[in-house]
Amino acid sequence: MSESQVWDDVDEYFSSQLSPDDEVLLAALRDSEAAGLPAIGVTATQGKLLQLLAQIQGARNILEIGTLGGYSTIWMARALPADGRLISLEYSAKYAEVASRNIARAGLDKVVEVRVGPALESLPKLADENPAPFDLVFIDADKANNPHYVDWALRLTSTGSLIVVDNVVRGGRVVETDSDAPDVRGTRAAIELIGSHPRLSGTAIQTVGGKGYDGFALARVLA
Repeated sequence: MSESQVWDDVDEYFSSQLSPDDEVLLAALRDSEAAGLPAIGVTATQGKLLQLLAQIQGARNILEIGTLGGYSTIWMARALPADGRLISLEYSAKYAEVASRNIARAGLDKVVEVRVGPALESLPKLADENPAPFDLVFIDADKANNPHYVDWALRLTSTGSLIVVDNVVRGGRVVETDSDAPDVRGTRAAIELIGSHPRLSGTAIQTVGGKGYDGFALARVLA
């Protein structure tokens, strides 16, 4: 049995026991696939992790940068209280339309708002609204802009908030100091920003599973 097959089998076992997809989540995956969205979203175990992190935070306000088909959005929004709020920023109008349908099917359209457009244009507009600080920020968008997203996350959070950055391993290429690939450069810049910023305490974890070899960074806002 290949190593990747072992990863898949273990991921499937963990998912079946700890984070089984219900019909709403399965429908979100099916509709995303039928609409031609790329299969680059989180796995069930990763979705459950995001939900647990939101619950541990006691999150009332969540910001997601990169909606895709709304699968991760549903996982996190289910951790919110009835008067909670999740704002998800999505570049693609097509993806946002699919996500909005999936979110409505989940009965979460009263707490989730999907905003369409480049995140680096949406974030200043969001800041101008002077929203309540976000308790959790999940960054899963274009990797080249990761350091900018982390910077904006800092502006929109407060002491104790949690920032999660997905896909930070880049197939191991994150260690390539001379890489000219925008995704690698952006990821390295985000990691280095987290490591050097006086308001952040962070770590990064490598993962294997149904989506292969990857990882994520976690950063707590200190002040």
